[in-house]
Amino acid sequence: MLSMEFIAEIRRRHLVSGESISSIARSLKLSRPTVRKAVKAQVEPLYQRHCQPTPKLGEFQEQLTDWLILDAKLPKRQRRTAQRLFECLQVEGYQGSYGPVQRFVRNWKQQAGTPTSKQVFVPLVFPAGETCQFDWSHEVVVLGGISQTIKVAHFRLAYSRQMFVAAYPRETQEMVLDAHVKAFAFFGGVPKRMVYDNLKTVVDTILVGKERQFNRRFLTLANHYLFEPVGSGRKSGWQYP
Repeated sequence: MLSMEFIAEIRRRHLVSGESISSIARSLKLSRPTVRKAVKAQVEPLYQRHCQPTPKLGEFQEQLTDWLILDAKLPKRQRRTAQRLFECLQVEGYQGSYGPVQRFVRNWKQQAGTPTSKQVFVPLVFPAGETCQFDWSHEVVVLGGISQTIKVAHFRLAYSRQMFVAAYPRETQEMVLDAHVKAFAFFGGVPKRMVYDNLKTVVDTILVGKERQFNRRFLTLANHYLFEPVGSGRKSGWQYP
């Protein structure tokens, strides 16, 4: 039985690149009936979001922000790492995972102007419709007179730099899928490649370099829209491969 990755590759090569069934069969050492079956493979229905639960980190964000402000006034060697802040939050009763805390700390430092590392950016050129990058950010908004932190899904086209954003109360897989559906409708099409950082809702396993083992449910989305998901190969979200 062909894997979801294999089926997605066959469908892209035939339906997007226009490669013939015979050519694909020869290069992949498969029979033509097998290739035809992969091309006609039915994808599972996409999940439609109905409700969005409150993020576990929400009630602890104020405490975490206070600690970050306090630490910023200390010498660099005395500042707590994201891991140490995570452990402190656990003492306070936080039951979530380390990932949201790490991203919150990284984003707070970026917004506060505190550099986390020295980075070098090399200008790159991409053909139109070739590449789009996805990532999350957290933003503070006022809803009903109450200040709340939300998650914002960002899509940026590499050629035109056009962006699409969608806001959610938290970062979950169904919201990743929902954001993609909305983004492709907004752009009026689908790029050939989508680039991702190491999102746990998308990536199951990080392999060598930019190689990733993507989540099967997410690959169903890629198979449906015929785009190729690739890893950025870097820790920083807004850098193209």
